[in-house]
Amino acid sequence: MSESKQKVSTRLATGDDEAFLFDLFSSTRPEFDLLGLPDNQKQALMTMQFNAQRQQYDETYPASESRIILSDSRLIGRILVDRAESEITLIDIALMPENRNAGIGTALIQELLSQAAGSKKSVRLHVLKSNPALRLYERLGFSRAGDQSMYYEMICEPDSRPQVK
Repeated sequence: MSESKQKVSTRLATGDDEAFLFDLFSSTRPEFDLLGLPDNQKQALMTMQFNAQRQQYDETYPASESRIILSDSRLIGRILVDRAESEITLIDIALMPENRNAGIGTALIQELLSQAAGSKKSVRLHVLKSNPALRLYERLGFSRAGDQSMYYEMICEPDSRPQVK
């Protein structure tokens, strides 16, 4: 992970990571601040959305692997990946705000793309159309494969990936 000066690693997520995963989820949802709700109502809504997302991921990708991203020993993010026979799905990748734009996500996605290329598999993901990461995915070789209302479905084929240095 040469792009980042931090020593980054991953480990399997456990039940002990729930509070961190909720804080991480909350950090990726600034739109909740725009609602003008009292803190207790905003917290209840955020909890409901967090649980709904987890249930949807569990039902859609029951064999997925959830990994905690660490910098040294600090929890800084999560990557959720489903490895099927024919392709790999990057379900979710998120970093705490202070760790974004430091090359960490890029390095982790490049590693995933290298693993996929080694097994001749494509990598698929869905991204919110307004997500700034869209440009990153395109730079890493993903192309739009579908337009689903608020999201783009994107795919990176192993033979179409640019050589990013």
